[in-house]
Amino acid sequence: MVGLLRELSLSVRWMLGGFVATQIIAACLTPSPLLSLLLAAARSLLVLSMIAAGIYLRESRRLRPLVWGHLVVFATAWIFTLATAGTSLGPAGRLSHPLYYFVSLGLVATVSLWIIVSWKGASPWWRFPAGALALATLAATGSRGPILALIVGALAAVLAGNLRFLRSFGLVILLGVVALGVIPNLRTNVQIDRVVTDTGLSGRERVWEGALKAFRASPIGGQGPYQIGPYLGFLYSDRCQLNPALENAGVRCPDWLARFRGAWLIAHNVILHSLAETGVVGTLGLLTLLALGAVATWQSRDGLLLAIYWGFMAMNMVDVVTAIPSPHFAELFWVVIGMAFVQAGWTRTPERQATALNEASPPAA
Repeated sequence: MVGLLRELSLSVRWMLGGFVATQIIAACLTPSPLLSLLLAAARSLLVLSMIAAGIYLRESRRLRPLVWGHLVVFATAWIFTLATAGTSLGPAGRLSHPLYYFVSLGLVATVSLWIIVSWKGASPWWRFPAGALALATLAATGSRGPILALIVGALAAVLAGNLRFLRSFGLVILLGVVALGVIPNLRTNVQIDRVVTDTGLSGRERVWEGALKAFRASPIGGQGPYQIGPYLGFLYSDRCQLNPALENAGVRCPDWLARFRGAWLIAHNVILHSLAETGVVGTLGLLTLLALGAVATWQSRDGLLLAIYWGFMAMNMVDVVTAIPSPHFAELFWVVIGMAFVQAGWTRTPERQATALNEASPPAA
């Protein structure tokens, strides 16, 4: 990891070091400094590891194999939901998965759509059915955040000149609508119009109030990583559950895990979440790193990197999809930032310069 990070320019390395320093300093100013210090160090190390992985992968086309794993996730979700709840999709009327929440399942579908649309030269024999399955999954989760991410991410890619993000969606949407009609009664159960037109906050305002309360109690360093759960009373007051799908299937949270249930609760806004966990100090470091990622992805002009970065950031306003660890999607965000550093030329040997030198070199005898 260290060797890969050393490929970055000195100024970028200093900024990464500044991010880590702010997280460590903030941890020392929390009500439980020792625990917070250990958790902050582990999380910072994981962020740097994912950025290093992006530096190693270098190009966004290396993300394409994710589609095959995502298709397995979608198939698992449909099989699990239809087997446990039938075409009614359960009490919530939404597609579910034993390991993913509704929202995260929808976000995975959005990422798949971005990859499929950006995949130049892909065979239509698998591309369009895969896109239809991804879009049907996105619609059936009934989550507005991933739809927002899909639109904002595609718009960012188009603004950077990646017009294929605009051209390809018409056919994929058409096939997705057809896919929704395959299963009897599914169209009436999903209620896509409700998903799109509903402007309610679904209780988020009460979660935001809890996050602000946590921040006010410790404004400089916050409450510490993964320790704001008790302040999010709207969520914390519920008994421990692994996720709604497993709960509906009769799988309960074990007693030994119940006392840690606050660790995976989020403030449904990345800035409020960061302020609650790391205070002003840690949030300044995070915002600096996110700003660095924004500039790098824009300078890269890579449609897929732009779509993922800006789509995730849009969704971060109503959720927190960049906090790690996660079932892989948050890690993907930081990998994308590492790729963007390389594609923007922010390395000691800029990627574009190295490519030009290789093309100009005479062939070996």
